[in-house]
Amino acid sequence: LLQLIVYIPVLALGIPLNAIAFWVFCCKLKRWTETKVYMINLIIADSFLLFTLPFLLYFTKYKHPVDQLCHAIQNIYFTNMPMSILIITLIAIDRYIAIKFPLKAKILRSPLKSASICGSLWVTLIIYSNLHPQVHSDWDGYCFRRQSSQPTYFSLFFSICGYFIPLGIVIFCSVQVIRCLKKKMATNPHEEKLLQKAVHIVSVNLCVFAVCFTPFHIALLLRFALQVAGASSLLPGATTYIKISVCLANSNCCLDAFCYYFAAKEFPEFSSRFPKCVFRRSKMNQSEESQPPTDQVM
Repeated sequence: LLQLIVYIPVLALGIPLNAIAFWVFCCKLKRWTETKVYMINLIIADSFLLFTLPFLLYFTKYKHPVDQLCHAIQNIYFTNMPMSILIITLIAIDRYIAIKFPLKAKILRSPLKSASICGSLWVTLIIYSNLHPQVHSDWDGYCFRRQSSQPTYFSLFFSICGYFIPLGIVIFCSVQVIRCLKKKMATNPHEEKLLQKAVHIVSVNLCVFAVCFTPFHIALLLRFALQVAGASSLLPGATTYIKISVCLANSNCCLDAFCYYFAAKEFPEFSSRFPKCVFRRSKMNQSEESQPPTDQVM
């Protein structure tokens, strides 16, 4: 019931939002930048998750056997979250380099390098999910129904290396960018409003990232600790916590729409594609947003 309540609105909003975002970035924004490359890859990752949600609802409600369809859907499903986390981490690193080291950024950053990094991540995750299907196949006879009480060290590895380390990187990069922008505000009072908006964008992106993914990975650590301690009586509560927190994590594919919007405003042609009543301030800020360092924050 909880999944129906959460995932039906996520599907209803996520499908059109991701379709519009993909159309805007691929068809309407002609200039290729690092931001555009990362956003397109994030849209693809979110779209894969949306594709698997109807199957997840069906497999959860009905006892579907662990067959080829189950393996295919779970490989797609479990590839999405780490890919989204890694792309958001790359965006934070790219933003940090652009703001903190503007001269070196011309050497370190390029759309081709960003595309190569994203492509390598996709290939690595896809190969790993296919060569190690046992990682997510310890279901108790049915798809997406895990009943084993044995500790899975992959959960520990996935949480630490797949989320908490990237979270530390995102926090560090975001804090450094915010500090740099606030120093700019002190030395450039005439750009204070634009810089303040950039600070808000970085802060909101960091909060969305942490709020969506942190509860789920804490739940994985909690279940692992209970399994190691042998506290089997507490495992049902931990499992319920995981089911609730994963719904929040999966809703990230809708909340990423805010990231898409701010990223698209980096492109001068963005404001001309939409009604002036919606983006009435775009023309006023367009010339400022195309100048460093704040255009890198968008």
